[in-house]
Amino acid sequence: MFETSARLLRLLGLLQSRRDWTGDQLAQRLGVSARTIRTDIERLRALGYAVDAGPGVGGGYRLGVGAAVPPLLLDDEEAVAVAIGLRGAASGAIEGIEETSIRALTKLEQLLPARLRRRVASLTAATVTVPPIAAPTPSVDPDTLLAIANACRDHERLRFDYASHGGTESRRVVEPHRIVSTGRRWYLLGHDVDRGDWRTFRVDRMQLRLPAGPRFAPRDLADAEVRERVSGQLATATWAYRARVTVSAPAAVVAARLPWPAAIEPIDASSCRLDVGSDSPELLAVHLGMLGADFSIDPTESPELTEWLRVLASRYERASRAGSGS
Repeated sequence: MFETSARLLRLLGLLQSRRDWTGDQLAQRLGVSARTIRTDIERLRALGYAVDAGPGVGGGYRLGVGAAVPPLLLDDEEAVAVAIGLRGAASGAIEGIEETSIRALTKLEQLLPARLRRRVASLTAATVTVPPIAAPTPSVDPDTLLAIANACRDHERLRFDYASHGGTESRRVVEPHRIVSTGRRWYLLGHDVDRGDWRTFRVDRMQLRLPAGPRFAPRDLADAEVRERVSGQLATATWAYRARVTVSAPAAVVAARLPWPAAIEPIDASSCRLDVGSDSPELLAVHLGMLGADFSIDPTESPELTEWLRVLASRYERASRAGSGS
């Protein structure tokens, strides 16, 4: 009985992880026969999970929407409360769990009956969130994140209008791969069909054109390579202002203190060179001052940043004099 229950949970997890499975694929993943898969599917249905069976030799299966919330030990009120809470967390209400929240929300909303989806939508529309006093980032609609997450899961092309940091607008067709959160912003890493290469897009600059496009064969890209690609592109392509900075501190120390990804090149054991960027030279100047080390820039390459460093230096000097009573 324990082995059967554990297999049912693994089967349910597979059905939630992507849209369609053949019977042979599920049998291979679980190490059982196709007949056992058919029996386990009937067990899931008896427990309240709507599992649709498609025609074909392989016997395709898809987790559908049932008439009631499946037995997750949640009643209707609890399911709505969880969905609302996950939407808030996905919007950045709780730092550090945004990406996990959107994954959980994707799974939960796939199972919610239509009547509960309407209640979640109504509560979301009637709720106003007061932004933090510091206004660091543009907001991202959880529905947009959910649509992108579904396209990543189901391997469906996305069509969207995109505005670059310079204001240039373009229409993109992308095979989405992963959503990436840096703690400050959301990004989509995908393969741009027209440009034939991987690109990183800021989600707050995307206007989706739904429904999603045709399905595609997913490309093999490990999570470590995803992080490397996104970090490299964030350092060079997605910011309105960029600068090359020499810092009198080891590269590892600087990397740990930076609030966002940057290209870091060690010079020696006690110094390094950064290629960094920001949406404004003022914000970049503030964060450079928080590195806890001396730094230098070429004023001819970054005149806006140089000017803001002078402004902030004068402002801090006046504040320190006022505080000392001189």
